[in-house]
Amino acid sequence: MSEVDTSALQYVFPAELLKHFTIVQSGIKTDEPTGEDYLEVVFEEQNELPEGFSKEDYESKGFFSKRVQDFPLRGRAVFLELRKRRWRHKVSGEQITRDFTFLAKGTTFTAELADFLKQRN
Repeated sequence: MSEVDTSALQYVFPAELLKHFTIVQSGIKTDEPTGEDYLEVVFEEQNELPEGFSKEDYESKGFFSKRVQDFPLRGRAVFLELRKRRWRHKVSGEQITRDFTFLAKGTTFTAELADFLKQRN
């Protein structure tokens, strides 16, 4: 995979998305069956608990991710992998995730990407 300048990609994606997610990997890949190149960008949610939850009570317990196709860029397919973080209560084991409903409603995402951002678990 050839790398793509992530600082330039920050101008392509909505600021609301980049407020909560960091681009951790990006590059041009080639689809083996078709030989077509596509852009893949991997976003990882920042390790900041949702408002109202304490770092003393909760710990990060990894991610769940989804790979979705976004709108094409200059005629090239774009795939996004979003890694949403989950936190676990240290005593009860309750798991929480950030609510991104506000983000999915206010921007122009593909339906699949918007649905993933709205998921609570």
